[in-house]
Amino acid sequence: MRYLVMVQGSQADYDAQAGKGSADSPVWDEKAIQAMFAHMGGINDDLAESGELITVYGLKEPAAGRAVSLDGEGRPVVSDGPYSETKELLAGFWVLDCESLERVTEIAARVARCPLPAGASAYPVLIRPVGGGIDD
Repeated sequence: MRYLVMVQGSQADYDAQAGKGSADSPVWDEKAIQAMFAHMGGINDDLAESGELITVYGLKEPAAGRAVSLDGEGRPVVSDGPYSETKELLAGFWVLDCESLERVTEIAARVARCPLPAGASAYPVLIRPVGGGIDD
């Protein structure tokens, strides 16, 4: 079964990793950033070795994105990020091929153990089964 494993973050988290902390998200020093990359890199290496990794991506900061909706007449309305309507957004994801929900839950728990600086927000790691496609 394929699963989408998602990590969340906020614009404040991306800002903190770039050296601009706030009350909600303290500045990440170089040691904290390297610890995060080492943790995630170890997970990626293990998943590639086990054959469970299909793909993995981290996403650029919300400020680099856009939200597109339609107005009452069907015309596009574009909002540049970060989006005031939501605080937490998708920060990165894995697509995994795992034997069971229990196995992907073990992986998500490992992702959730990513080291964070004191005071940084910890978000749940989300798991969603992936359908097989249009005929699924």
